[in-house]
Amino acid sequence: MYIAMNRFKVIKGSEADFEEVWRSRDRHLDELEGFVDFHLLKGPEAEDHTLYSSHTVWKTHDDFVAWTKSEQFRKAHRNAGDRKPMFLGHPQFEGFEAVEGI
Repeated sequence: MYIAMNRFKVIKGSEADFEEVWRSRDRHLDELEGFVDFHLLKGPEAEDHTLYSSHTVWKTHDDFVAWTKSEQFRKAHRNAGDRKPMFLGHPQFEGFEAVEGI
């Protein structure tokens, strides 16, 4: 199993807009071999931002890499730069290989 996460520092006051972008976007994830699950997670608040993480689970690391090179990936991210700034800096990617699980 491979878990891919992007952490976003969402500017205070932009949380509802950020969440709506995720709710209304075409994900295309379920069209890809090896896709298991997706969640958008809301974390702790800081003085200037609220932490969010997008969290996808894949059967293998290779399945995730195939997603990043796919037409579906391009479709899902095509308008990402067209929106008003909602987060501080760039998203921070973190990838994890499962070592143990139930």
